[in-house]
Amino acid sequence: MSTSDQLNTRNTDPSELPFAAPCRILDVHAPVRWLRLGWQDLRRAPAQSITYGFVIVLISYIVSFLAWRMGNYMLLLGLLSGFVFLGPVLAIGMYSISCQLKLGLKPMLGYCLREGRRHLGNEMVFAMVLLVVFLIWARAASTLHIFFPEEADPEVSDLILFLGIGSVVGSVFAAIIFCASAFSLPMIMDRKVDAVSAIVTSVNAVLRNKLVMLIWACLIILCVLIGFVTAFLGLAVLLPLIGHATWHAYQETIIADAWPKHQAL
Repeated sequence: MSTSDQLNTRNTDPSELPFAAPCRILDVHAPVRWLRLGWQDLRRAPAQSITYGFVIVLISYIVSFLAWRMGNYMLLLGLLSGFVFLGPVLAIGMYSISCQLKLGLKPMLGYCLREGRRHLGNEMVFAMVLLVVFLIWARAASTLHIFFPEEADPEVSDLILFLGIGSVVGSVFAAIIFCASAFSLPMIMDRKVDAVSAIVTSVNAVLRNKLVMLIWACLIILCVLIGFVTAFLGLAVLLPLIGHATWHAYQETIIADAWPKHQAL
C-alpha cells in the first residue's frame, strides 16, 4: 500500500463520508468492453477461474438432483431462476481474483476468506439478504403453481396467464436484486464501505445508466441461459467470465475514492 493510501486510511472520518459514491455515465459499448476485460482476466488466471466455475456447476447438479428427488419441478424452476439472485454472491471469488490480478498478486481462491476477513462481514450480510430474497422467490415460484392449468389439454390463454404472472413476479424480484447487487459487492471488496452505502451506490449507478445496464442484464441472462442449455457445463466458463467482467464494470462506473482501500496483506 502506498504512503498516501495509508494516510487516507488513518485520517478518514466515517462521519465525513458521503452516503453513496458518485458514478460515471457510461456509453452503450461498455458491457462488451467489460466482457473483453473479463476474458483477459480469465485467461490470466485460468486454473483458479475454471476451478471456481466447476464448483458452481457441481452445486447446480446437487441442487437439481435434490429437487428432482423431491418431485417438485416448480421448486427446481425456482432454484434455477435463483441464479439471478445468488449470482452476485457466487461471483465473489471472481471479484477477488480480478482484484488480485490488478494488484499484481498471484491469484488464490482463498483470498476472500484469509486476507479479506476484515470486510467479509459486510459481504456476508449482503449475501444473507440475497439468500433470504432467493428463498422467498423459490417459495413464490412454488406457490405460482396454483395458476398452472389442471386440464390435460389446457387452453392457450390459461398457459399465457400462468407464464405471464410468473414472468411479472420474477421480473420484479430480479430487477430489485440486480439494482442492489450490480456494483455493491465489488465495492465492498475494494473499499472500506458499509453494505448500505454500497447498495445505495449500486442502485444510483443503475438508474443513471438504465440503457447500458439493461444491455448488461440481458447479456448476463443470455450467459445463464447458455449455461442451462449446456446442462450447466457452460457455467464453468461463463460464470467466471461474468464475475471478472462485473469487477471491471465496477472499476469503470463507480467513483469510490472517498473510501479508503483495503490494505493488501
